[in-house]
Amino acid sequence: MGNRLPGIGTVGRVAQPEETSAQEHRTTTAEQGRFCVARCACGWRGPARRARSSARRDAETHETEGGL
Repeated sequence: MGNRLPGIGTVGRVAQPEETSAQEHRTTTAEQGRFCVARCACGWRGPARRARSSARRDAETHETEGGL
């Protein structure tokens, strides 16, 4: 017990990052064979679409509606 390493001790209070009221949604589209899929950094994944424009619309809707 008497052999403590320098710089090692107990931690008092650690500042936590402030939580934001709304999670940031960053969407992308990805090609999967003949289909295009919209994805978000929050983990959301849209349905596979044949039209890229539909996948982009899914992504825009997800961003504007806050992940619904």
